[in-house]
Amino acid sequence: MTTPDHAHWMERALQLARRGEGLTRPNPPVGAVVVRHGRIVGEGYHRRAGGPHAEVIALQQAGTLAKGATLYITLEPCSTHGRTPPCTEAIAAAGIRRVVWAVNDPNPAHAGRASHWLRRRGIEVERGVCRDEAAALLQPFTHYCRTGRPWVTLKLGLTVDGRIADRNRRSRWITGPEARAEVQALRRRVDAIWVGSGTVCADDPSLWPRPAKGRQPWRVVQDGAGHAPPAAQLFTDHHAAHTCIALDRRTPDKVRRAYQAHGTGIIDVPQNPVRAVQRVCTELAKRGALHVLCEGGGGLADTLIRAGCVDEWWLFLAPQVMGGHDGIPAIGGRSRLMNALHELEFIEHRAVGRDLLIRARPRKTASRGCQKSHDRA
Repeated sequence: MTTPDHAHWMERALQLARRGEGLTRPNPPVGAVVVRHGRIVGEGYHRRAGGPHAEVIALQQAGTLAKGATLYITLEPCSTHGRTPPCTEAIAAAGIRRVVWAVNDPNPAHAGRASHWLRRRGIEVERGVCRDEAAALLQPFTHYCRTGRPWVTLKLGLTVDGRIADRNRRSRWITGPEARAEVQALRRRVDAIWVGSGTVCADDPSLWPRPAKGRQPWRVVQDGAGHAPPAAQLFTDHHAAHTCIALDRRTPDKVRRAYQAHGTGIIDVPQNPVRAVQRVCTELAKRGALHVLCEGGGGLADTLIRAGCVDEWWLFLAPQVMGGHDGIPAIGGRSRLMNALHELEFIEHRAVGRDLLIRARPRKTASRGCQKSHDRA
């Protein structure tokens, strides 16, 4: 049973964990707090893969005060060797009396192992404190473990009549400054930012978070035949080595070399658009991406929907009307018939400045099963 004190300290651990979003791939963001006699004596969060886990940082900060204390963690502590030793051993060595965590490790091979290991050594264990909040934070990692592909968020800024750009493909600015600031915060939480070649041609975007605060997301361009200009800033700026472009066999070698001149990577994909985006998801998973943000345009959005790759929608609805029939629609491709509409379930709506943010998820999401296991490293 969750006690008020447990919830209070776990909320602090969750606050810490959120600081690590976008920094830890392929590991999840995790926070930990050591509490003794009603006060925090140590705390920490996981900052990068291969570095100390949150529990270890908190225990090191607590020092000898950890003996007899309670450790709060947002995720079940690791109990196997990876790039770092098991956190369960560090917990026992520090003399912790009780361990409280929010959610079990989503990897079935590891879930619950820490509980048995700690209890055999006389350490009390409590689970499920702030479970829903922690599960939401860890959703991309959980999805990654179960399906072998990243969690994909589709973000669209659109007018009330569903347009993302005018007939000249101009979109600056449909949404207001508060919505744009929210998007920058979302960029800092993800591991990759994905756009179509049309967006690169029309806007020449940077896609780099502002401010980045240490984040280095992959920037991904879905192209095919090499339509995006090699001189675009994505391929030529100081972060070009963090850019990938998806190309098929139609792209001439000369154009490929032009993209690669500043370090841009190439993902070879089939010509079939659905299979192409599925290949990109697979390749991003190999690069450790847990959470991918797609920022359009309409053609890529349509392909991702048809491929069944969109896990969550962020729709910024601006109080503006474009009118006419020649504006650029939020979702491209051929329209669906009424008996084949893509159904969503709204999970949040709130005002963001003058705009309305609507978050939604597919009403029915097909699971591909766990293709492979992922250890916290």
